[in-house]
Amino acid sequence: MTDPSQHLSRSTELTAKVGVLLQKRLTVAREKFASTVRDSFARHGQAALQDKPHPWNWWSGAADYALDFAQRSVLFLDALRQRGNNFVEHTRAGLPPVLHFDYHMVLDGRGLPQPVNYALVRIVPPAGVTVDERSRPYVIIDPRAGHGPGIGGFKDDSQVGVALREGHPVYFVIFYPEPEPGQTMLDVCNAERLFVAEVRALHPESPKPAIVGNCQGGWAAMMLAAANPDDTGPVVINGAPMSYWGGAWEEGAGDNPMRYSGGLLGGTWLASLASDLGAGKFDGAWLVQNFESLNLANTYWDKYYHVFANADTEPPRFLEFERWWGGFYLMNREEIEWITRNLFVGNKLWKGGVQTGAGGVFDLRELKVPVILFASMGDNITPPEQAFNWVADVYGSTEEIKARGQVIVGLLHEDVGHLGIFVSGKVAKKEHAQIVNVMESIEALPPGLYGMHITQRKGTDGKPAYDVHFEERRLEDLVARLNRFQRADEQPFEAVNSVSEFNQRAYELFARPLVQSVASEFTAKASRTLHPLRFERWSLSDLNPALWWVGPAAQLVKQQRKALPAEHPLRRNEKLASELTSASLEYVRALRDAMSEAMFFATYGNLFSLYLADRPEHQPAAPQEPRELAVVQQALAGIEQGGYAEAATRAAFLLARHGEPLPLSRLELKKDLLAEYKDLLPKLSQDEARRVRGAQELIVRYAPEQAIATLPRLLPERPDRERFLSLLQRLLADERVQGMQPSPEQFAMLERIRSTVTAGSGTGPVRSIATRQERRAAQ
Repeated sequence: MTDPSQHLSRSTELTAKVGVLLQKRLTVAREKFASTVRDSFARHGQAALQDKPHPWNWWSGAADYALDFAQRSVLFLDALRQRGNNFVEHTRAGLPPVLHFDYHMVLDGRGLPQPVNYALVRIVPPAGVTVDERSRPYVIIDPRAGHGPGIGGFKDDSQVGVALREGHPVYFVIFYPEPEPGQTMLDVCNAERLFVAEVRALHPESPKPAIVGNCQGGWAAMMLAAANPDDTGPVVINGAPMSYWGGAWEEGAGDNPMRYSGGLLGGTWLASLASDLGAGKFDGAWLVQNFESLNLANTYWDKYYHVFANADTEPPRFLEFERWWGGFYLMNREEIEWITRNLFVGNKLWKGGVQTGAGGVFDLRELKVPVILFASMGDNITPPEQAFNWVADVYGSTEEIKARGQVIVGLLHEDVGHLGIFVSGKVAKKEHAQIVNVMESIEALPPGLYGMHITQRKGTDGKPAYDVHFEERRLEDLVARLNRFQRADEQPFEAVNSVSEFNQRAYELFARPLVQSVASEFTAKASRTLHPLRFERWSLSDLNPALWWVGPAAQLVKQQRKALPAEHPLRRNEKLASELTSASLEYVRALRDAMSEAMFFATYGNLFSLYLADRPEHQPAAPQEPRELAVVQQALAGIEQGGYAEAATRAAFLLARHGEPLPLSRLELKKDLLAEYKDLLPKLSQDEARRVRGAQELIVRYAPEQAIATLPRLLPERPDRERFLSLLQRLLADERVQGMQPSPEQFAMLERIRSTVTAGSGTGPVRSIATRQERRAAQ
């Protein structure tokens, strides 16, 4: 039992750290606010003060500004009215997906034996776009986080658009506003499995379909691939919160406040309460409201002022986005409780503690396909720690990734926000397009962890072109870089989980019967109708008789519009006032987040220290040498086991260049060589080949001398030896390989492999075609 004085010491130390961090957060917020105010006055205030027009000109300018202000006010109010009308019409139409593309139904989940409100549709290529039915299909899963589907195909430059332009068939998983009775998340996962099977049946000559998951659709895609590892192709997850406790408690600017909300609200019971008040259905508008509360300045001022300041041009873009942002969908109680308990608060997916419903668990180590992770440093909803930390939790080490034959590619954007990952046209044309372009090359990568880098250049046609290269990384280095607090900040979330389970059980025993007895379909519908996010839309629509004059007035304004330039002194003063308002709201947000963070760690950090920190699983383990890891020892134990496939793969690693990035050109060359020499290469599926490559790379890395010496044991039959040596000779004699300028070390290794295999097998020497190449390299 731990000495109470040790608990007191830890608590005192934690309290002091929280106090120091809070002080820094407040200082950063205050300095940022002061800097923003100074910059705003420098840009707008000084110019306005220096402009001293004649009094008559001033009065004339004031009159012009008053007219412009009044006209923009009418146009702005009309934009809000149109938003309200769009909301009402969209709701009455059943909240259809906001896809920019036409589509037709393939499989409706509402007709399955266990009905779900999901469906699989196929995107119809627009005019001028041709799709090859034998190309790899893409299946895109959008997030079900309060909004409706369609964000992955929201515009022409989107995930759907770039895949179509590359000639791929594209399928989209949509969902309906109302869940089916009794529907669970496991039912949804099973339906998505059937969707993928249907796509495979429709494209029997194509590679396995690539699964693209956006945000929460990302963990849905990972569940699908983990539960059905033989049916899915590569998985791309964009801004997906996989490791929910991550977020790096740093001694810098405050960020990622959403991860604290579960603990500050007492856990999952509040979602259950909202569902019971909704007569068994959870209103997705509450999730959207959580997103909006992250950025007070944008939610309550910036986005509206931007429309007001640009009332002549901005409304169409505003209305297009609001059509998606204002479409609120529902979940069953069972669905939101499963999500909050297993993922948001429980964080159980990567632990193998989530049941599949078929007698097993979701084990991400069973994945057999490459996984591409796309995240952004500017994302405060799914920060990079949440997108990448699960890799360390599941695999533990770089060596285990290789031993399991897994390929994981990370792509990190510098500053785009969460929504920008999905809706930005620039991101679609760069990151999403390049992911599609290099998918086959990613499948050809040896097992391991890679960083994907995209560099922009000017193409021959003058338009932007991109070069892609892959740099191998070590998992241990990546985790240390992303988690500057060494993940100690995640420990209090275990206390959150314990408190949440207690509160959930207490709610179910004492409060739920009472809440369910007073809730009804009528009260649930009324509460949804009067939700603030819905009310602010329909109340400013043609349903409101007080707005009868807005539409005609807006038409009259457009006919007689007299706009002032943005450089007008009074317009600059207006802009100054707007920036000061925005800065004030941002300052309030920063103070709120700083206080919330301090409260969270002061509360749950102390709870963890008192009740959980002394458990054996939380004691620091002694550092282990990579060679001593179980997966490495297992690979080395099989150094003499295998056949031609293992020998050819081992030779490839012995001859490989080490420590160099892999440009796309080299990967494309590798693909061409594999196709040309397929008669000399082992016949393995891609999944089997990756697992063989992973084991052989570990053998070559940790026992290179033994790897060479035991090669003859893998080639006991003379036909295999001759085939193996012939493969080496033909490859080195290939002009494309010569163009890569093999090093003297590679020539020396080649000769050593040849002599070892020849001597170990007892056969005569095989004449070398590459002798002249060796002499040329030596010169």
